[in-house]
Amino acid sequence: MTLTRLLLIACLILPTWPALAAAAAVEPAPDWQPITTLTPFEGTYQAFYKGRLAGDATLALARAGANRWQVSLEVRGKRGFAGVLGLNLLQTTLFEQHNGQLRPLTQHTERRGLFLGKKVEGSYDWNNGTAQWRGDIDRRRRAPVALQAGDLSALLINLAIMRDAVPGAQMQYRFADLGRVRLHQYQAAARTEITEVGELSYEALRVWRSNNSPGDAMVLWLANGVPTPIRIAQQEDGQDTIDLQLIQYQGE
Repeated sequence: MTLTRLLLIACLILPTWPALAAAAAVEPAPDWQPITTLTPFEGTYQAFYKGRLAGDATLALARAGANRWQVSLEVRGKRGFAGVLGLNLLQTTLFEQHNGQLRPLTQHTERRGLFLGKKVEGSYDWNNGTAQWRGDIDRRRRAPVALQAGDLSALLINLAIMRDAVPGAQMQYRFADLGRVRLHQYQAAARTEITEVGELSYEALRVWRSNNSPGDAMVLWLANGVPTPIRIAQQEDGQDTIDLQLIQYQGE
């Protein structure tokens, strides 16, 4: 099992920031309140694997100095074979605010498990317009990749979705992570819907990646006033795989 798409599970931008040029211009619904302020938060999730509770996860945003922030996702497999399959994952992105964009500076990915122990480090050189990764990564992905303004790491795409998603919105981002560059397109539902997560119910907006391969899916549910997705679900080859469900969160 691979967790490449899980890296996208992982929002907040100052109100003066313009929307990304690739995001369709859609006015927010009267009862929908997009998050418009970059604010630290920490969300704790139950992690399900193929419908069974397999561990927990934390998605967090923290200050990291003047005009610098760090977003992190840690998934901890604690039940049975979850750790062996690589459900233990840590990913971080250090980034800055630059001309109305979230600009990645460094990226770290670490997978842990009984038979796994892989680390990958990435750096984004905006002066030279390239990004490069080193460590336990395929040789073909170690070569520098050309950057474009607005490129995002996997975790930063999640923050951008939290910022840009309104009912009916179409969003497009360029993914530059782990030695690859890809175009990711997302669609928000036309309206919110009651969504149950654990013992709580939310009026939530469903957002899904619209250019996945057949049989694959990545879906996020966002709720007013909650600074992190309330649920993130992944499907591969038509089968449910990872499902993160929010159980608590803290924010300023």
